[in-house]
Amino acid sequence: MINDYKVSAAVREVYANLQDSEQVQRGLAFLETDHQSTVSDQIVINEVPAPPFHEKARAQYYKARLEALGLAEVCEDAEGNVFGVYKGTGDGPRVFVSAHLDTVFGEGTDVSVQEKDGLLYAPGISDNSRGLAAILSVIRSLKDADINTVGDIVFGGDVGEEGLGDLRGVKAFFAENKDIDGYIAVDGIKEQIITYLATGSRRYEITYRGRGGHSWNAFGLPSAIHALGRAIAKIGEVQTPTEPKTTFTVGTITGGTSVNSIAAEASMLLDLRSASEAELKKLETTVMEMLTEAANEENARWNSNDIKVEIKLVGNRPAGQQAPDANIVQAAWAATEALGIIPEFGPASSTDANLPMSLGIPAIRICGGGREDHNHSLNEWYDPTNGYLGPQKIFLTLLGLVGVAGLTKPLLLKRGGSPG
Repeated sequence: MINDYKVSAAVREVYANLQDSEQVQRGLAFLETDHQSTVSDQIVINEVPAPPFHEKARAQYYKARLEALGLAEVCEDAEGNVFGVYKGTGDGPRVFVSAHLDTVFGEGTDVSVQEKDGLLYAPGISDNSRGLAAILSVIRSLKDADINTVGDIVFGGDVGEEGLGDLRGVKAFFAENKDIDGYIAVDGIKEQIITYLATGSRRYEITYRGRGGHSWNAFGLPSAIHALGRAIAKIGEVQTPTEPKTTFTVGTITGGTSVNSIAAEASMLLDLRSASEAELKKLETTVMEMLTEAANEENARWNSNDIKVEIKLVGNRPAGQQAPDANIVQAAWAATEALGIIPEFGPASSTDANLPMSLGIPAIRICGGGREDHNHSLNEWYDPTNGYLGPQKIFLTLLGLVGVAGLTKPLLLKRGGSPG
């Protein structure tokens, strides 16, 4: 598909005009010279802990940085998101661009950054301290080049993207802000990647309960662990489509009290995913039936009705699809090419962009630039070489979407369907 991808004449014209603009070129040059400041920001941000559901300290730090950069209406909402507005000059579209504040690492994790042979080592240094730092650099470039956009750009940091955070930050933001016409999630590193499809997921905590008892004296009672095992065996045999990709896994299991006890309780965390909301619902229905069957079969084995199953939804990330020729996708593609980079479409993924995409709001995920490895591990590292290409791509994508006063009209439509 990459070899066949075509950007429309209208989009090409916008990007030709942007590339010919001395003001835009000044902004791009600033981003390259600002590279070391961006890396320094990345280090400082990373060393402010932001474990799941405890992002407050980092949010407060980031809010202060947005205020210092002179954004309008800087605030922290009830969920803990922080954001401010780069005001446009007219009645243009309004774009929200954010990076998530939280990390996957629990409280007490050492997040100090160590530099060795040009690489930065620290949990979270790539995901997503890089995204947060890249956004600050883009704001500085707009200010330095004195660029007047037509539409407004809302810049921010959001909470709850990782793990059981369940996208609570963007869910709250879009529930309270109905005037957003497009969204960019800055997440990941590779500047060539554009993600325009969203993998949906349902996450469940499944618990089987019974009376339990001594393995010898109470033999004949059904076991919660055995019921759990029956459920896992059933799930393991489920057949899912390869296109759209649909997956499942039992991530963790717990239960029992000792080797010589019939378990009174056993639990698992279950992750179901698909790039298609319809396939996800089909898989979900199939698995839910199996969970009940497992309890019934364990009870029937011992002529009992002791075992009950409790099914608790702990994560709900909607799937999202949009056309590859949507203007927001074309803008990111043209911006990537303008930097001399060969664009690539990333596979459907699970990011903050899921939520707006599921609402029909144009949304993409693009990256902060550089190179990384061992993401989500204590050995995570980041290579800042040519990392400025990430902020440059964000900068150009945004300018194409919201328009530059006196130079280009916005490519993004307002949500009523009218041009910006």
